[in-house]
Amino acid sequence: MANRIILNETSYFGKNAREVLPEEIRRRKFSHALLVSDNTLKSIGLLNKVSDILDKEGIKYTLFTNIKPNPTISNVKEGLEICKSTDCDYIIAVGGGSVIDTAKAIGIIMTNEKFSDVKSLVGVADTKNKSLPIIALPTTAGTAAEVTINYVITDEEAVTKLVCVDPNDIPILSIVDSDLMAGMPKSTAAATGLDALTHAMEGYITKGAWEMSDMFHLEAIKLIFENLEAAVNKDETAMEKMGLAQYIAGMGFSNVGLGIVHSMAHQLGAVYDTPHGVANALLLPYILEFNGVVCPKRFYEMGRAMKLDMENVSDEEAIKKVADAVRTLAVRLDIPQHISELGAKMEDLEMLAQKAIEDPCTPGNPRDVTKEDIIELYKISF
Repeated sequence: MANRIILNETSYFGKNAREVLPEEIRRRKFSHALLVSDNTLKSIGLLNKVSDILDKEGIKYTLFTNIKPNPTISNVKEGLEICKSTDCDYIIAVGGGSVIDTAKAIGIIMTNEKFSDVKSLVGVADTKNKSLPIIALPTTAGTAAEVTINYVITDEEAVTKLVCVDPNDIPILSIVDSDLMAGMPKSTAAATGLDALTHAMEGYITKGAWEMSDMFHLEAIKLIFENLEAAVNKDETAMEKMGLAQYIAGMGFSNVGLGIVHSMAHQLGAVYDTPHGVANALLLPYILEFNGVVCPKRFYEMGRAMKLDMENVSDEEAIKKVADAVRTLAVRLDIPQHISELGAKMEDLEMLAQKAIEDPCTPGNPRDVTKEDIIELYKISF
């Protein structure tokens, strides 16, 4: 069996890296951008850090900012109509995963019109054409949407998340500028950083893991444990390292998949509008303990990347050490520890589990699961 690796064409890293934007746009001979962001980033002035550069250089764009934290089919369709009506030939996405995911859905449908219902993009859609070109500038250090082939859109009617995997959606250019991440509230920095940790740890133990993805994931785990708390507290060097760490994690999991932390977290986001990073961070320790029994040796390597003493410990102790270290970090960063704190209701668990078992991330889990297993995990974390 061949292992596939897909990465985007060009990326820039570092404070003020966004200054390369005009040069890259002109080199590609683009003429009119759909500038996608959200109303919060617009209201706090962070979007201006990019739009001011475009204005100064006379680069034409149309703004679209009506995107929810868990973006919906309606958000995508609204952005799509604006993109069509203004004849945009590329997209600039400035924001977190919600913004970049919305941009990906818009870009894919612009060049593959048969998927305009959005719902048909779920899973691995048979798109024929590459997306309208996307330039992604992340403002959070977590989702790695700027380097992945994945995006997630909420189906409001079905109250579920559409997990979409498509090599045609990957941005052609990513600019990971730590100055754009400096405006994150501490709670957002913590949640998105732990989202990146979930990507790295789930990606490292997924069924599809192999040598190249292992390299990315272990380095990401190391960087996150070394820098996340300092980054949350606005240390500039740590913020730059977290921008790099989440990108590296994305290079891995985008190519090998994830597991039931994401399957279960997606449902909390769809039903209760829970921020994705918070849901992942809460569930991760519980599910590491569940999955560890089928891949205990991988926990020794994760523990070493986290600077834990993994000498002379049993498999059971290795699994517990790693899960406890993740839980302790989440507690220090004020992440809730029970899904009841997020609004989850005991009577909803069967419904949540049914949706989770059908989630495209579930097959990648290292341990095969049943609906009953997922109900029990929701109960344990309740």
